Amino acid sequence: MLDGRWKLVILFHLFDGGLKRFSDLERAIPGVSQKMLTQQLRQMETDGIVTRLVHHQVPPKVEYGLTEWGHSLCPALDALLTWAESGPKRP
Repeated sequence: MLDGRWKLVILFHLFDGGLKRFSDLERAIPGVSQKMLTQQLRQMETDGIVTRLVHHQVPPKVEYGLTEWGHSLCPALDALLTWAESGPKRP
């Protein structure tokens, strides 16, 4: 479920608990294409990790956030980040 280059990065940007617009995520993640960001978000939505909220207005507004189950990943990923930071330092 969390395979791919961008999913963990996207999750870290969504962990603050708020909703993020697609364009905000796109700006916050340098190097990700619109196509790849869309694919990764849709896969995580299908897996029940991310929720997608569409506001029917002009221009269209789409926001993404974590589901309750998605929020449950936070402690595990935080522990993984702590583990990675405590590892051997690279030159």
